[in-house]
Amino acid sequence: MSKIAPLSGFPELLPAQRAVEREVVASVSRTFELHGFANIETRVVEPIDRLAKGGEVDKEIYVLQRLAAEPGAKADLGLHFDLTVPFARYVLEHAGHLEFPFRRYQVQPAWRGERPQEGRYRQFTQADVDIVGRDELPFHHDVEVMAVMVDALGRLPIPRVSFQFNNRKLIQGFYRGLGIDDVTDAIRVIDKLDKLPADEVATLLVERVGATPEQARRCLELATIRVEDTSFVERVRSLGVTDDLLDQGLEELAAVVEGCRAVAGDRVGVEANLRIARGLDYYTGTVVEIFMAGYERLKSVGGGGRYDALASDGRTTYPGVGVSFGVSRTLVPLIADGVLSGSRPVPSAVLVALNTEDERGASTAVAAALRARDIACEVAPAPARFGKQIRFAERRGIPYVWFVQADGTHQVKDIRSGEQVGADPAAWSPPEADLRPAVVSTIVPSNTPGSTTSESSEEIQ
Repeated sequence: MSKIAPLSGFPELLPAQRAVEREVVASVSRTFELHGFANIETRVVEPIDRLAKGGEVDKEIYVLQRLAAEPGAKADLGLHFDLTVPFARYVLEHAGHLEFPFRRYQVQPAWRGERPQEGRYRQFTQADVDIVGRDELPFHHDVEVMAVMVDALGRLPIPRVSFQFNNRKLIQGFYRGLGIDDVTDAIRVIDKLDKLPADEVATLLVERVGATPEQARRCLELATIRVEDTSFVERVRSLGVTDDLLDQGLEELAAVVEGCRAVAGDRVGVEANLRIARGLDYYTGTVVEIFMAGYERLKSVGGGGRYDALASDGRTTYPGVGVSFGVSRTLVPLIADGVLSGSRPVPSAVLVALNTEDERGASTAVAAALRARDIACEVAPAPARFGKQIRFAERRGIPYVWFVQADGTHQVKDIRSGEQVGADPAAWSPPEADLRPAVVSTIVPSNTPGSTTSESSEEIQ
């Protein structure tokens, strides 16, 4: 048999690491549900023509085909590379059974055949939250969806995240007010500021877009505005450009920044960053990129925005607004760096010790009584000296060992503190913090919703 080796781009987590992912997913899901979002799950395959972008098939799409397919047969199904394309199809297919505006969240894997690197994988999990309307979707939903994700990520014990907002109407209105004809190309050039010096970008605006040197200077001035409040409005106004679309974009961006700042704690930053563009042929209003402090090398760990045509059947258009959080993109590097870990690799809070094999029934009865009250436990695999059974529990991270006494009474031992007390299997419960594995973070603790703190670490249950 050939030697087994890891498959690049398909991360697999050990049990304690998987506990981190499960608890994070559970936390964001609870937050989404607190805001009234319903969970859905879509199929993992879509027709190739639906996965195609503008009629051109993305070369990174994984196709699905039977091994025994006819020679030369063309694959017509592919694995989805994000959750938006299948969601758009889902809305069209089930529109008659949905109540609009439809509030949905979805946490699923996606697949993309790109070159693997830190934070970019061939299989990865995303968490998306969206609101979709029928023919129209009032702007206040933009504020609501963005604030929901701010709330969700603010509850996680991860490094501080920054939500950087812009508005496509603002950008387009500004360029239009300047008199630039090819707005889309101008945005593409400005997007190169991450890689090129400002003077080179200005030259490209003149040579490629046809802007005058003065217009190029104004474009760069707009792109350098980045503030944590709504002062950007006056700064943009001071540039002397007027346009109705610009006015609308400024108003919408100010509302999003204010709405998100109102729910952001010290774990989340909210900024207006007028360089953010995203999806030139897709987003139509609010846009956002999410970055994580200390992990800027990953670039964004989430993003999204407003799209006025998520889907259309030719008669009805379904506008929407949503945000995606890269679960794998965020967690795998944090786990690898030791920032996040699981408090234990197993769900069991209690190991029921076994006196002799003949007495397994008594230990099993204790386990059944505990499980009846939702306390995860397991019976020792074999009778042995109690010290050996305790060490077995320690290796598995199980905090409590239960002993059935010869006289029929019971005792339970916290093997971390050594404290051992009498207990009734029909009444005893461990502290809430020990009921299930928790996420342990090296991030400096702070009192945030949905988390508990200690002197050296922070956990979410």
